[in-house]
Order: sequence, then structure tokens, then C-alpha cells
Amino acid sequence: MATARESKSVKVLVTGADGFIGSHLVELMVAEGFDVRAMALYNSFDTCGWLDHIDAKVRDAVEIVSGDVRDPHFVRISMKGCDAVMNLAALIAIPYSYVAPVSYLETNGLGAINVVQAARDLGVSKVVHVSTSEVYGTAQFVPITEEHPLVGQSPYAATKIAADQLVLSYWRSFGTPVAVARPFNTYGPRQSTRAVIPTIITQIVAGRRKIELGALHPTRDFNFATDTARGMISVLRSDKALGEVINIGSGFEISVGDTAKLIADVLGANIEIVPRDERMRPSKSEVERLFASNAKARNLLGWSPEYGGLDGFRRGLENTAAWFSDPANLARYRVGSYTI
Repeated sequence: MATARESKSVKVLVTGADGFIGSHLVELMVAEGFDVRAMALYNSFDTCGWLDHIDAKVRDAVEIVSGDVRDPHFVRISMKGCDAVMNLAALIAIPYSYVAPVSYLETNGLGAINVVQAARDLGVSKVVHVSTSEVYGTAQFVPITEEHPLVGQSPYAATKIAADQLVLSYWRSFGTPVAVARPFNTYGPRQSTRAVIPTIITQIVAGRRKIELGALHPTRDFNFATDTARGMISVLRSDKALGEVINIGSGFEISVGDTAKLIADVLGANIEIVPRDERMRPSKSEVERLFASNAKARNLLGWSPEYGGLDGFRRGLENTAAWFSDPANLARYRVGSYTI
């Protein structure tokens, strides 16, 4: 795959480009000179998610197509003329997967098949499929390497395990050039309040001091959005990534409770945490610990986090809090509502 200097000649389809991580990836790919075709989920309002809110010059540099990854005909048409694909299209909210599991299977599983089948038929040179650390379930050993067992503790995680294995089966069966990027918990500007960090920040910025949360003891390996996007691009560029699963993680873990305290410190607020039952996962579905080994990404790709460790996490939280503190950005959220 092309180097940074050669990126301009590489046309890349990004599915799920209208989402939180997808929009950050599109921004970075445009900055690095890629020719980006961005797939957004079709809707009758003619909106393109977070792509409508990125810098206008960046958006104007992107070709946007609206449709649905579940439709193989649309996927094939969208992929024509592309050299590579970044597959981020997915349903990701864990609580909603308890309510609507079939929609997760269709989007995450069938969508992945549609992408790799079209890539195979069209002779696309690289497919980077984006996974999730949730496929590991609660850590059985730490740091979690790519060899860790896969355990679906939610319907969401189970469909992502299926999607990963389907994509890799095309590498093993047909030699389709695929790689799996497996990011750990990503955070940053534009994230939904279904995730814990925006949930905490929006409540504090809105003036609340009793912060409603779910379980406080689980640990997570949080990664700033630009680190995740850089990791995905590193997977795209490296031929060494073919047929591989590669963790994108900071190599730093912190509990949800301590994360809330750190955010409060960043924002200069004294808070009280109020656990709410409706925000708790079923006990056997809660992933208790996530802590990444990023050794493979470092050794194979030369990637490392710019926001690693406690100091890096704090810097990332400061950047994220600054974005949410803008009244225009905060107004996009229903502060305090439980988002599934």
C-alpha cells in the first residue's frame, strides 16, 4: 500500500464514515492525501452524520455516497474504482444489541460479507476491517494480545466476532487481501453519550454535579480518536498486516470510576457519582477488564499512541472536554438522558 507521499493516487472507500470514528478517520485520510469516497447511511433528511460537521474544505474534498452496507448491490457500486476499503460500518451500542440483535447480525455480519465479497469480485488491493476489543470479553490475561480467546458477552460482541471471522475466512479461502484492525475503547470529540466519557463530560459541562453512571469498577484501555485513526491508516499502508489481526490500544488501563474523577479534575468540578440500575449491563454481560497489548502494532506497523499513559489520557480528555464545552456542540446532546 502507498506511503504518505503516494497516498494521493490511492482511492479508498470508507464505510461508516458518518460515525464518530469514521469522521475522524476521513479527516486524517484527507489530510494525508488519500482520495476518499465516504459511505454514509441513507436517510430521507439527506444528512451525513458527523461528516456534516467537519471542516467544509475537508468535506468538499470527499466524495460522499449514501446507502446501506446491508445492500450488496449498493456496496459493489460504491466500491467500483476504489483501490482499498476501510470497513467501519457497524451497529455498536451494546445495550441496544440486547433489544435488536438481528439488526446487529445483519449490519455487522452481512455487511462484512458484502464488503469482502465485493472486494474479491472487483480485485480491490486491501480491505481493512475494523473490529472491537469487546470481542475478547473480560480479560483472561493482561495485557490482552491478539491471541486472547474470543468471548461474546453481548449480542454486539458476538456479531463482531462473526464479522471478523468471516472477513478472515476470505483471506484463508480465496486470498482476499484483508487485515483486521482491533481498536480498544476510543474517545474524543463527536462521540455519542452512549459511551461513558461523553456521558460524564456532558453532565459536568451542563452544570450537573450528581453524575449518573453504570458500573464503576470495570477497567478500560481508552484511546484518543486520532490515535485510533492513525492506527487504522497504518494497517492500510502495511503489507505486513495482510491476514493479521492487530490491536490498536494505548497499553494503559483505568477504571470507569477513576476516569470520572480525572474528568472532574480536568474540568475543575466536585462531583458525586450516582449509580443507576438502568445503566448497568447484565452481570454476565459486563466486560470487567480491558487492557491492550499494542506490541504487535508497534513491531509490525511502527505505530504507537500519541496519547498513551496517564499523561496522554489527560491530554486527550482536555481536548475532548474543550469540544463538548462549546455550547453549539453541547446543544447536539440530550444531557443526562440514558442513550442506548
